[in-house]
Amino acid sequence: MRCETVDFLDFYAVLWYNTCMKDAQNLAQIIAEKDQKIAELEQRNQWLLDQLLLFRHRQFGARSEKSTEIIGGHQLSLFNEVEAEAAVLVPEPKIKQVKAHYRKKSRLTTDRLPPDLPVEIIEHELPADEQHCPGCGESLHAMGREVREELKFVPAHAVIVRHIRHVYACRCCEKNSDRVPVIKAPIPAPVIKGSFASPNAVAHIAYEKFVMGTPLYRQEQDWNRKGIDLSRQTMSNWLIRATRDWLLPIYDELKNRLQKQQLLHADETTVQVLHEANKPAQSKSYMWLYRTSGDSKDTIVLYDYQPDRKHNRPQEFLGDFHGYLHTDGYDGYHKLQNITVVGCWAHARRKFDEAVKLLPEKARQTSQAMEGIRLIGQLYKLEKEFQNLSYKERFEMRQKHSKPFVDAFFNWCSGLDALPKTPLGKAAGYCLAQRLWLENFLLDGRLEIDNNRAERSIKPFVIGRKNWLFSKTPSGAKTSAVLYSIIETAKENGLNPFEYLTFVFRNAPNWDWKNKPDELERLLPFSATSTAT
Repeated sequence: MRCETVDFLDFYAVLWYNTCMKDAQNLAQIIAEKDQKIAELEQRNQWLLDQLLLFRHRQFGARSEKSTEIIGGHQLSLFNEVEAEAAVLVPEPKIKQVKAHYRKKSRLTTDRLPPDLPVEIIEHELPADEQHCPGCGESLHAMGREVREELKFVPAHAVIVRHIRHVYACRCCEKNSDRVPVIKAPIPAPVIKGSFASPNAVAHIAYEKFVMGTPLYRQEQDWNRKGIDLSRQTMSNWLIRATRDWLLPIYDELKNRLQKQQLLHADETTVQVLHEANKPAQSKSYMWLYRTSGDSKDTIVLYDYQPDRKHNRPQEFLGDFHGYLHTDGYDGYHKLQNITVVGCWAHARRKFDEAVKLLPEKARQTSQAMEGIRLIGQLYKLEKEFQNLSYKERFEMRQKHSKPFVDAFFNWCSGLDALPKTPLGKAAGYCLAQRLWLENFLLDGRLEIDNNRAERSIKPFVIGRKNWLFSKTPSGAKTSAVLYSIIETAKENGLNPFEYLTFVFRNAPNWDWKNKPDELERLLPFSATSTAT
């Protein structure tokens, strides 16, 4: 009986032990899952904090990405400091001792009044009855003059230009013939038939919106304050009509010339179009930008509106172009056929710059992220030294001096002990993923180290978008693309956009440019005659 009791107790003891072990294993598994989830939440929380910090910096901080670190004050892990700081093309200077001297600090200003402005002279003289000496009472004489200049602004005003066309007939034929010839005096064709729009009125509206960023509804208010009832719809119709009739042929000719270039830059940004087929109003459309590089004699900047960001959009726009294309890291460009994509080192540097901004102030200068900025900075330093060389010499100097830096930089990125999802890990991962295209600037001395040229050209559109916010229809978005193209191309070629648009709208309706190629040539922004009035 006692033996059976012991066996019974042992059975329950084993059962209890197994149950406890199973519960412990389940508990350990639950704890492990909880720990993993906590770690994931902490990592996501840190990522959100990083994004918040970057957003605050972009919103309120300085936009410049210039480095403020003193390179010589920190050890560079890849290069000798003396070699890194030395200028490759600058000979060693001769040392000459000079006496110490002091210079008074002066205020530097670039404000000036142009000498060709009209001058309005106002003379300030004493009245005749006051031109007597307060001491002796004798008459005073003018001993000199003091001159002070002011800038006076005369607000723009509108006038009505009434074209009166005289019609002539022959009195003799009226009496003696059954046919009377009627001769009309020549009159310039209007920019828009059946409208009271003048060339400079349409040019002014385009200038205000696409150069100064003033939306049409604010222009409408300004016209109304001048006593002119001109609706935003009318102004929009004017822009669309004038662009279709006179600017689109210029745009097409510029596009043909752009496709014949060997080096181009490309970029893209979003634009919202409210009434687009099969798309909600909140969806994103895209404004693509293509422009010539620094080696081109005539600068061309073209915008192209598209409803999406597919990689076939640049392929369709560029047509038979088979040269080098500077871009950012967007993967769509890497799918282009028969085009050599050149990566942007400014984007690579920006990733490290964002990683530095997420660090505490005291830890930034000695961080690995700052090291990445320094290393890329050495490439830019070399490019500055090479900028006045010929294309052949620049290619040779890049192979000799820049290529070792590039190879060492990517070796440094590969050896970083940084988690992939950390800001530093993302910066290094981006560079390694883009290595094939980042190295391509070494292929030709005409190529540039970054795509900043395209980013500068797309910035006017981005600034304007903050003011007018969206386009109502695809037709309006396409009109904006053509107008921005013509205006930015004119600016790049040293023209006043308002004067150039006025020139086109005044002369294009009266020139036979459809049948005479020379007439169209005269309308292009970089033609010498385009500055005529």
